[in-house]
Amino acid sequence: MNEQALHWDDLRVVLAITEAGTLSGAGRRLGASHATLFRRLNAIERRLGVRLFERARTGYSPTAAGEELAATASRVEAEVLRAERRLVGRDLRLSGVIRVTTTDTLLMGLLSPILADFRRAHPGIVLEVAVSNALFNLSQRDADVAVRPSSSPPEHLVGRRVGSIDQAIYARGGGAGDAAAWVGPDRHLGYAPLEAWMADNGADAHCRYRVDTLLGMLAAARDGLGRAVLPCYLADAEPALTRLGEPIPELATELWLLTHPDLRRVARIRAFLAFVAEALIGSGRLGIATTD
Repeated sequence: MNEQALHWDDLRVVLAITEAGTLSGAGRRLGASHATLFRRLNAIERRLGVRLFERARTGYSPTAAGEELAATASRVEAEVLRAERRLVGRDLRLSGVIRVTTTDTLLMGLLSPILADFRRAHPGIVLEVAVSNALFNLSQRDADVAVRPSSSPPEHLVGRRVGSIDQAIYARGGGAGDAAAWVGPDRHLGYAPLEAWMADNGADAHCRYRVDTLLGMLAAARDGLGRAVLPCYLADAEPALTRLGEPIPELATELWLLTHPDLRRVARIRAFLAFVAEALIGSGRLGIATTD
């Protein structure tokens, strides 16, 4: 066997270091320690007889050879992922693993009982749920299905809109506590539409409590810290809260079920999408559903 032959794991190491810029960052991506990657990189460079990275206190910068190898690794990775999706797409069994990504509020307010019903209906399917406010990369199989609020879902994904997430103003007991105070999103929540609405409607000037999760905002309003704009599907189920007025039209957001085109013919994915869509539309807790 040629001792200078490159292996796929070698390419993954070079690509991860190039993209992360540090050994620790690459290690997090690959699930390996800093020391392990240091040894592996040195071994690859010795085997090839070429320096792939310039080391500095600020990180690792690829040399010309490193850039060329990283570009090759990126192409190989894309081909491997495409092949994996094609092969998975031939799976017609109602068994296996489905990795689902969604937000904490959707999981708590809508999805958890639906996922429980799905598991009871399909005991051969294992569900893995990743809770995050970031849209995972479905092309790289970080997740198989995304249940997400979005006004413009990524064009490379396929799916359907299942309804509208209405939002309204809520307060404890209809206004108990400081009626003039507001609860708002912390900047780390990244909720620009709500921030703009609060600024335009004078609520921001009276905001004395900010939090970086919608569940945190709900808890604050429930405990009398002020009024808050919250998703109706979540806040309507909280007995301590009262809705003040109709939903706010400009804050309504579409709810999407999304997957990668290569996975839409997989039996378990089709079954999951159909089951969840029917349950969400039939729940009566979303705005008018649209069909695609």
